[in-house]
Amino acid sequence: MRGLYVLALTRGEERAKPIFMRHNYNNKRRRLYLPEYGRHIHEMVDHLMTIEDRDERNRQAKAVIAVMGNLQPLLRDTADFAHKLWDHLFIMSDFQLDVDSPYPVPSPEILNDKPQPVEINKKPIKATHYGRNIESIIDLIAEKEDGEEKTAMIRALAVYMRQQYLIWNKDTVSDATIFQDIEKLSDYRIKVPEGLQLTKNVAENGFSKPGFNQSKRMHNQHQRNSMKNMVLFLRQSLNQYMKSCILRKLRK
Repeated sequence: MRGLYVLALTRGEERAKPIFMRHNYNNKRRRLYLPEYGRHIHEMVDHLMTIEDRDERNRQAKAVIAVMGNLQPLLRDTADFAHKLWDHLFIMSDFQLDVDSPYPVPSPEILNDKPQPVEINKKPIKATHYGRNIESIIDLIAEKEDGEEKTAMIRALAVYMRQQYLIWNKDTVSDATIFQDIEKLSDYRIKVPEGLQLTKNVAENGFSKPGFNQSKRMHNQHQRNSMKNMVLFLRQSLNQYMKSCILRKLRK
């Protein structure tokens, strides 16, 4: 039983303590560089760095890579799956592992590289119910020269804007309102040609109010279910009537 105990000095006195009672808290362990792999994989990497034979270290490193691949099945769909695993292996070793990698060994600077900032258009949207893309389209149309192509683009834009307008306002909207919005959003750089008209029915252009088709389908489905229930009720009633008629004949 001697091997089951560890001598610990506490306040100058020797006290015997079982091994299973020793505390091993995570805050006393080394940092996990990639927590998604867990503590055991990091301990395997630590063991790799203690192997003196280079050939054996390379063989064990490939075994660890295989285990890492099983723990990250989602990475298998990526083109550079094996390359990422080798990079993760070096990262977990704090770039101190000396093995023969089939890929270039990464440098510690890659962890400190900051991504390039994404440019955000902070210009306020003039009409939020149309969106920012409408303003970009209007700027594009405003640069076009007057002609049939520009007129066709204005008409297509007006049809789309009417669709966006009806998403937020279920009432009908006149063509004049849409044309005024186009001119106002373009800072009057676009002049809507006189006589330009949109179709009276939005459905003619393949657009419809949001939820209209869905509500229509639900209504039709409700009608079909009602008919099925009615037919089922009539069949049950007819079967009960036939049974009662047969019972009456048998009694006579």
